[in-house]
Amino acid sequence: MALRIDTERFDAWARLCTEMLAVARDEIDAMNVFPVPDSDTGTNAYFTFVSGVESIDALPADPTPIDVMRAFAEGLLIGARGNCGTILAELVLGSLRVLRECLDGLSSSDIADALEAASTAAYAAVGRPQEGTILTVAASAAKAAREAASTEDDPRRVFDVAAGAAREALALTPMQFERLARAGVVDAGGRALVVVLDSVAFALTGRAPTPRSATVPVPIVEPGADLGEDGPSYEVMYLLRTADDRIPGLRDALEPLGDSLVVIGGEGLWNVHVHVDDVGAAIEAGIAAGSPFRISVTHFAEQIARPAAPTGGRVIISAVTGPGLAELTERAGGTALHFSPGAQLTVAQVAATIADSGADEVILLPNRAGHIAMFEAAASAARDAGARVAVLPTTVQVQALTALAVHDPGRPFDVVVVAMSNAAGATRHGAVTIAVEDGITMAGPCSAGDVLGVVNGDFAIIGASQVDVAFEVLQRLDLATAEMVTLVTGRDCDPATSERIAARVQQEAPHVDVETIDGDQGTYPLFLAVE
Repeated sequence: MALRIDTERFDAWARLCTEMLAVARDEIDAMNVFPVPDSDTGTNAYFTFVSGVESIDALPADPTPIDVMRAFAEGLLIGARGNCGTILAELVLGSLRVLRECLDGLSSSDIADALEAASTAAYAAVGRPQEGTILTVAASAAKAAREAASTEDDPRRVFDVAAGAAREALALTPMQFERLARAGVVDAGGRALVVVLDSVAFALTGRAPTPRSATVPVPIVEPGADLGEDGPSYEVMYLLRTADDRIPGLRDALEPLGDSLVVIGGEGLWNVHVHVDDVGAAIEAGIAAGSPFRISVTHFAEQIARPAAPTGGRVIISAVTGPGLAELTERAGGTALHFSPGAQLTVAQVAATIADSGADEVILLPNRAGHIAMFEAAASAARDAGARVAVLPTTVQVQALTALAVHDPGRPFDVVVVAMSNAAGATRHGAVTIAVEDGITMAGPCSAGDVLGVVNGDFAIIGASQVDVAFEVLQRLDLATAEMVTLVTGRDCDPATSERIAARVQQEAPHVDVETIDGDQGTYPLFLAVE
């Protein structure tokens, strides 16, 4: 029974896996005692997969399955964080080297081949493999898949068996690794891998994981407590551009400097992770081998001693230009941060709004391309103070409205951030404005008074009628496949204009629901959104 990989299936799995890692993040962080008890294994696994999904989101329209797999792999490689994130990335990369050759259909044997390739690649990437860790869990899954493939024709069943074997192997990790047994936990990295494998099994079969005896014990030591192990003081990570044949020499240079050495990649781009006391020597080894960049150094003592966040709940701060949009933002549970052409925002204003909220979880919606760097700067200061902050790269206010609509205050922070990001990213947006002077646009020359249509941030249409231009914008935003159109009217938009646009949409696309919102914004008589 063949199983095909297509763009939609792979994209859906990547997002499902990221959401499940978000849900399990705090649990995995809590059991993190190896290689360093710094309570970040779940966080690193989650953000590694976020990087993969972001790379998929950056693809142009209608990508092929190979495009999506390649983008996801590159995102994991570039965005891998920490020991666990780096090994997880290599496990996925190893499996994709097999899967990308099986687009015509996956057999049971292909599933086994992919899991074996993943396990082999991960062991090869780690300088000193330690049993009772994520590596053991991966090897157990691969072995079970191979055994199942010898008698089972259904690749879904083979993967289900492999995921079950991984859960059972996870439960046994304390018996294989004394440090885990002393702490009373299973391996955190192995737990993250089980989340990934369970996500694949669920995507393939539609069934939740079969209950097993693999329980996750509560740690009997505080995260960061001294477990009596002497180890290096710093985590060093960097990306490296170099010929593949230079990597063995790099490994030889880094191996004596510390532990937890993991080097993944290929075809000229590598991700290097190592724990050392001599940071300079680790970076110099990279320079000798090629061109290191995105160098990151973490002092474990400072990371463990980082102050706890305040306990002030969650706030969503959204930049808005009109009182109508501000009211909508507040009604949806957000905090409106006003700006206008004559009153631009500053980093200090954004930082002050975050601080005044007293929240320990902050979601920022910049709603303008020029705001994103400013909001990131304010977010950095808030993170240093102990808050968890996410900046969603929204560039227009209709994206923020869509993101706010899916926010659920009862769900975990990371789950909410993923859901809001997906909602904002899926919103096709446009606008209508009036040229105030003669000029040149992407659509050609325009004269003062011309009606300009904006499609996904670019001036794309020049016309004389707001109704005609707005409808053309909606068509370019793929009105035919839409389920809902939102019209946000500005203070210079005649109500009759929005009514005519809505009537035309319902005439030409009767399957589409139309919602009109009074935004009362300036500059743009109309904001348009297609979902």
